[in-house]
Amino acid sequence: MAQPYEIVAGPLTIWLAPVGTAYPLIDADPAEAWKLMGTSGTRNYSNDGVSVQLSQTIGEARPAGALGPVKAWRTEEDALFGVTLWDNSLEQYTHALNGVEPKTVAAGVGTAGYKKLGLSRGQTVKTYAFLARGASPYADDMIAQFEVPHCYQSGSPNSTWNKGVPVALQLQWKALEDLNATSEDERFGRLLAQHQAALPEGG
Repeated sequence: MAQPYEIVAGPLTIWLAPVGTAYPLIDADPAEAWKLMGTSGTRNYSNDGVSVQLSQTIGEARPAGALGPVKAWRTEEDALFGVTLWDNSLEQYTHALNGVEPKTVAAGVGTAGYKKLGLSRGQTVKTYAFLARGASPYADDMIAQFEVPHCYQSGSPNSTWNKGVPVALQLQWKALEDLNATSEDERFGRLLAQHQAALPEGG
């Protein structure tokens, strides 16, 4: 009996890169330009995992002489990816603050070194290329990945600092239309799922 590989469990792992960065082959490690979300990846995500929401708004025509709608059209659609991050290193906290690099001040004689982030984000919204990887629905040792060429962090994290509870950042990445998409159905990106291993060289 075949294994039910199509039943998938486990979190996605998220990477970010500058818009225009080439995506890795589905069986290859992401290049250095791809920065891992969370210092330790999924070990810094809450047990809620990574959410994928493909929302839409549909309009309907319901004539006076009909009980049900006779035509439908889509007026809006969105692709959103959410994660609750348990990582308060400034290199990760900056995802809530428009992606500005933390500034480092070295220790001096009698003065401690520190890193700092400003808390205002300004008018310009930073955009990214987004990569999220998980298990393929075709084999346990294969990969599926979401590729979103153009997105921004749209969440408004509301963190609570309290004893016994990890400080959490609720982040959400919202897709923007990719004006360089090769087809209309890839305006928000694509989902790839590996189903075969690469053929051996010279085979």
